[in-house]
Amino acid sequence: MSSQPTYPRFTLGESLTPEQLDFFREYGFLHFRAFIEPTTVQSLLRASQDVQQQWLTNEVKKVNGVPIKYGKDVDGTPIVQRFAFASHHSPVLHQFLQDPRFRALFPLLEAPGGRVGENEKDGLVINHYVNVPGSEFSQMGWHTDSLRDVFYGKKIGPMLNVGVHLDGTPATNGGLRLIPGTHRQGLRDILFRKKYYKDVGPDEHEIAVETEPGDLTVHDGRMWHRVAQSPLVGEVSRRRVMYVPIIAGKYEPKHDNSPTPFYLRFLHLVK
Repeated sequence: MSSQPTYPRFTLGESLTPEQLDFFREYGFLHFRAFIEPTTVQSLLRASQDVQQQWLTNEVKKVNGVPIKYGKDVDGTPIVQRFAFASHHSPVLHQFLQDPRFRALFPLLEAPGGRVGENEKDGLVINHYVNVPGSEFSQMGWHTDSLRDVFYGKKIGPMLNVGVHLDGTPATNGGLRLIPGTHRQGLRDILFRKKYYKDVGPDEHEIAVETEPGDLTVHDGRMWHRVAQSPLVGEVSRRRVMYVPIIAGKYEPKHDNSPTPFYLRFLHLVK
């Protein structure tokens, strides 16, 4: 792939096609158009706002050991900018994760015991990016999702990061950037190819993932990726994405007394 290629957009059915499987093995990601309808997008947005109001009212600082990231909206009002385990606080979000099409992605793990990690890792994460004064979340620097395993001295386990995009994001408005093929890199490159979260600039090999509301993306947890800051300011910079891990291996649910993972102690540095 070149630095700014066109790449295929697929439709997710009850099972993956051979073309989709081959593309993922080669490049480490897939992009599905219109995974959910506009009415479902609006339902999920309302559910996230309900959870936000609960947490603002109750001054929730952590959920299952994971810090909640707060910031300011375009009008200066407080908002949640990074939710964790959001489906634990919303029947609508919980029910959404029961969609059987998520199971169609399990073969990408190439490991037995695939499952939606609603109770593991950080659960259902909702990222709310907006580029305004007072925002605490307008971009996210280069990282892989496998670092958490390395921190805990564990073998890197199979993981997919599945994103449900609730806003349209053309490349001109920032958004997800991936380096195709880096899911096949060795441990050295996982650790040292980039400075985690500090490196925020473009890479000559990256591609921009341009989404429409309701699209679904999936990328391998070993892949280098970032979220580029929107060059726009205000309402037009708003991007909301729900992420859920699909994982295999030992079941390791989080609970109210779970300690804060070491890597999340630096979440405040991500702005």
